[in-house]
Amino acid sequence: MIRRTIRVAVALGAALGMMLAVRQTAQAAEQVKVDVALAKPYMLAGQKQTGYLKVGLTGVPINDVRRTPVNVAIVLDKSGSMQGEKLRKAKEAAIVSIDRLGPNDIVSVIAYDQTVEVLVPATKVSDRNALRASIERLSAGGSTALFAGVSKGASEVRKFLDRGRVNRIILLSDGQANVGPSSPGDLGNLGASLIKEGISVTTLGLGVDYNEDLMVQLARKSDGNHYFIEHTTDLAQRFGYEFDDVLSVVAQEVTVRITCGAGVRPVRVLGREGDITGQTATTYLNQVYGEQEKYVLLEVEVEPQRAGTERSIADVTVGYLNMASKATDRISRSASARFTGSAGQVESSTNAAVMASAIEQVAVERNKVAVALRDQGKIEEARRALLDNAAFLNENAVKYNSKELGEYENKNKKDADSLAPGVWETQRKVIRDEQNARQSQQGQIKK
Repeated sequence: MIRRTIRVAVALGAALGMMLAVRQTAQAAEQVKVDVALAKPYMLAGQKQTGYLKVGLTGVPINDVRRTPVNVAIVLDKSGSMQGEKLRKAKEAAIVSIDRLGPNDIVSVIAYDQTVEVLVPATKVSDRNALRASIERLSAGGSTALFAGVSKGASEVRKFLDRGRVNRIILLSDGQANVGPSSPGDLGNLGASLIKEGISVTTLGLGVDYNEDLMVQLARKSDGNHYFIEHTTDLAQRFGYEFDDVLSVVAQEVTVRITCGAGVRPVRVLGREGDITGQTATTYLNQVYGEQEKYVLLEVEVEPQRAGTERSIADVTVGYLNMASKATDRISRSASARFTGSAGQVESSTNAAVMASAIEQVAVERNKVAVALRDQGKIEEARRALLDNAAFLNENAVKYNSKELGEYENKNKKDADSLAPGVWETQRKVIRDEQNARQSQQGQIKK
């Protein structure tokens, strides 16, 4: 009887162990929730039309137990313009951020003026007092070798480069890159090369004298974040936002592949860079964060179909590195549309959230046109373009009951009133920051 009881207990234990293992595997496989939706699941029959397909990627909630270890290089501008309050606040923000890291995280600290100095070589976060002391001794003076600073940051990250870690460079600058490569194209190319290694660059522009086009390009091409920090008092907050993201990565190396069905032509990816070859659009994201949604929005052209029929619009495959299991997960979804002769049925079935996302991305492109007009000195034309965009946003905010579109409408109106010399220099940075945040769905900056 005793032996039988033992055998039963062992069997139950084994079964519970298997159930636990299955549960843990299932949890590990649920790092990203994938939602695929059409703006108009019903389309009007008998005519060619434009449609929008949204692939939403939402990270699961993160907790400290399974947080992905990080490998981060903090690259600080120590040129002459950083003298005083700017550098003091930058050092404080860097120290507070490092204090959030754990003993398994890797950190390096690099400072640059016309030359580059490695204050803290890439190392595990153990001797925090030594880290603080290295940062505290930093002083300002010299020019701005921004390209070299980022390059040295990349060199430190590469020492512990690991696809099982979050590999990130965080760059702070308050001025123009005036030593070495210095154009937005140069820095964009650097960002594009780093993302191929799995390294993202987040850029923090401090004050009103830095080149926002350069900083945005570097961040976008490497799938990092960008922050405009007008006042030094906001430095710690923005560093905090960035480390919130760095410490909440649940998936990396994300590939979204959308293959359109017969009679459906992929036109363009809105808000993100994407490659369209034949019937397939492919987009890459470096990371997905816990409890944040990133999305890919594809505009398609649909050939005329008969009423009463159903047509496959696209098959979607999402692949990503699961940071809990360290395995590559693949998720497949599909979307189809029905065709009807009733315009009322089309309207009543419209997915308002997807339409709002599409309108927002179209509005960002229109906003960019206005900025280009202002850059050419065409102030009145730029103002009219912004007010027209505001009207476009208002119409659709009402139609789709979208608070987000209403907020963007108000920001375009404010932009239209901020085009005069003396105001524009700062407002342009605000606008570029806003454009980038909306296109990349940068969570914190839009709140």
